[in-house]
Amino acid sequence: MEKYDLTVAYRIYPEISRSPAVFSSDKYKLSEFCLKSFKESLGDLNVKMIVLLDGCPPTYEELFLKYFDVENIDFIRLDGIGNLQTFGLQIEILLNQNYSEMVYFAEDDYFYFPNQFTEMVEFLKENSDVDFVTPYDHLDYYTQNIHKNKKSIKVSKNRQWKTVSSTCLTFLTTKNTLKETEKIFSTYQKGNSDFVLWLSLTKSSLKPIILIKSIKIFTLEIFYKILLFTRNQTLLGKSWKLWAPTPTIATHLEKNFLSPDIDWEEIWGITIE
Repeated sequence: MEKYDLTVAYRIYPEISRSPAVFSSDKYKLSEFCLKSFKESLGDLNVKMIVLLDGCPPTYEELFLKYFDVENIDFIRLDGIGNLQTFGLQIEILLNQNYSEMVYFAEDDYFYFPNQFTEMVEFLKENSDVDFVTPYDHLDYYTQNIHKNKKSIKVSKNRQWKTVSSTCLTFLTTKNTLKETEKIFSTYQKGNSDFVLWLSLTKSSLKPIILIKSIKIFTLEIFYKILLFTRNQTLLGKSWKLWAPTPTIATHLEKNFLSPDIDWEEIWGITIE
């Protein structure tokens, strides 16, 4: 019998990456802002946290213990091994744990709405054609031709869910699905991009007319990565379904890619930097 509803592999690094919309010069404050929202979003879910502290000082461990009970959290202390290797560790950890069938890859720069994470879990449980779920309604879905493809739509609890071609590396799935797709996700450690690995899994934007409309995105480098890392999956593998919510359940905090149609400054009570 599973002990938890969900196992989370949460990776965190004490330096600022990209351009966050808030706390752009203070990673600790940004980390707490995100972690607090994540905890509040989980609601009543019984969650096992496995935290990858990549070069973090002791204050970061204390931060997690502020929001999660010590018996429900494990820490893995790493010496600044970086983004590629920590993602590989997330895969390994989530495949080898026996706490739950449902697993979540978490990055440290997402803001979540309170008491909404359960909707993702229920959506995945209740629909056999849902393989992966992202909490993030990405701005690119509305601005880039690569995402202007035919979508499947479902409505659940006043939220619309749609199939999408790609997302980042924060997502929900099951151990079984992760096991079947492990080889594709593992190409990220070898130099593949998250964009390419998702396109190869979902395949929904690989139709000729979409490729032609998206020629600015599909550079020679992208084609090269598909051929080098995911050729067999792209040509012969199963098409997997990745779903995203509208309105969003969370947003990546990169300033130029916040989820659209939401007044984030009003939600946060903080001016976007």
